[in-house]
Amino acid sequence: MPVNPRSLALLVALLALILFNVAITPNFLEWQTLSVNVSQVSTIAIVAIGMTLVIATGGIDLSVGAVMALAGALAPLIFLSEFGQQAPLAMTLVAIVVALAVAVACGLFNGVLVSRFGVQPIIATLVLFISGRGLAQVLTNGNLQTFDNPAFEFLGAGRLLGLPFQGWLVVVIALVVAWVIARTRYGRYLLATGGNPQAARMAGVPVTRVKLAAYTSCALLAGLAGLITVAINSASDAAKNGNLMELDAIAAAVVGGALLKGGKAPIAGVILGAAIIQLVRYTLLANGVADEVALVVKAAIIVLAVYLQTPRGAH
Repeated sequence: MPVNPRSLALLVALLALILFNVAITPNFLEWQTLSVNVSQVSTIAIVAIGMTLVIATGGIDLSVGAVMALAGALAPLIFLSEFGQQAPLAMTLVAIVVALAVAVACGLFNGVLVSRFGVQPIIATLVLFISGRGLAQVLTNGNLQTFDNPAFEFLGAGRLLGLPFQGWLVVVIALVVAWVIARTRYGRYLLATGGNPQAARMAGVPVTRVKLAAYTSCALLAGLAGLITVAINSASDAAKNGNLMELDAIAAAVVGGALLKGGKAPIAGVILGAAIIQLVRYTLLANGVADEVALVVKAAIIVLAVYLQTPRGAH
């Protein structure tokens, strides 16, 4: 099987970043540093996979950070309630299910606006971008929720074969989504919808349902990432959970090879893109560069990735 040149370039870039950190970043090879990076890249990768599905339809989802905040605020509210104290394990499971169900509802809201009412994706998802985090802060009265719930915290602090649980979760999600795209009818419909929605519709592709499923899946994965982030911190801060995750997810998807015009969903590339985005941020912060500079660098990475996707001579 021929090697994808873009994937090879991403692997080379990732290896160069790793070698650079080995040379100049203190304690980079320590196990704790690896665990931190795996934890951080996992949330980016999970959201980026969902974002890739939406981008594959030719859309965009600006609400993923707000959905993370909303799901992350709801779960602790439920298992810290009076009922939660009486049946901790059962209410923890209920909390996770309810939080993910609300995330799905958010995705359905976005998907209906885009697929049924024809609202531009950037406008449709801007509604939840603005209101979702506000709703999460209203639910928590703007307070930080702290907790001690080992069952829930396993999502963020659990270990499986010595590696963070969420790292294995990313592998499973990536394999399932890649299989769906490569082997199922929905995968073919998804790429056809993004490639040419008019032609896809004329060919009998249920474009409306395809887009609805993409936005719903994206929100579900964002909700899961929100729960993981809260579990890592053993605290829920609606103002900060998922803040600017839109930038990271879009950057990872585009760097990984997703086309903003739609029609491609390279899941393996997206995982590599997420790893590169996280490692760039870690490299800058670990070497004393301000977080604000890291944001500028990530924005520059997006611009560069989009430029490399643009056919030469295009206007």
